[in-house]
Amino acid sequence: MADGPHTVNSIVLGSQSGHFIPMVWFRILLLGGSLLAACAPMELYYQSGGSVARMQDNLLSCEVAALRDAPVASEIRRRPPVFVPPRRYCTGGHCYHRGGYFVDGQVYTVDVNARLRGDLEARCMRNKGYTPVEIPDCPARLAREISPTQTDVMPPLTPASCVIRDRSGMWQIVETAP
Repeated sequence: MADGPHTVNSIVLGSQSGHFIPMVWFRILLLGGSLLAACAPMELYYQSGGSVARMQDNLLSCEVAALRDAPVASEIRRRPPVFVPPRRYCTGGHCYHRGGYFVDGQVYTVDVNARLRGDLEARCMRNKGYTPVEIPDCPARLAREISPTQTDVMPPLTPASCVIRDRSGMWQIVETAP
C-alpha cells in the first residue's frame, strides 16, 4: 500500500468527479423530457357521445381490476459496472497519471407486471365500448380565444379535433377552423 498513494488518490478523485457529469446530464434530460411531455397529444379512452364522468368511472374500475389481476411485482436490478480507463494529464510541463476506476452499476427497480396490467386495463375498457385515442393539443392562439369549459360529453372526433388542457386537469375537445 505504501507504494501506491497516487493510485489510491486517483481512484478517490475519479469516483467523485465521475458521478458529477452524468447527474448534470440526467437533470437536463429530465427537464427536456418534462417539457416534451407537456406538448404530447392527450391520450384517453373515447366513446362518441359518451359521458366523460362515466368514462372516468369505468377507467377507475378497470384500473382496480387490472391491479387485482396483475399486482405490482417489483424486481431489483443492477446495471453492470463501467470501467473508466487510466488517463495521462499534462499541464505546465508536468505530467501525471490518474489510474483507472470502476463506476458502480446503477440499481433500479422494474415492475414486471406493468405491461400486463396495461393490457388488462385496455381490454377491460375495450369490452366496455371505449377506444384508445390520441388528440393533439390545440394551437396556443385557439386556446387563448376560446373560453375554458370542461367537456362533459365526448363529441364526434374529426381530423380537425384538438384538445385544450389546463393545469388543473380540466380538458375541452374543440374543432379547429379550416
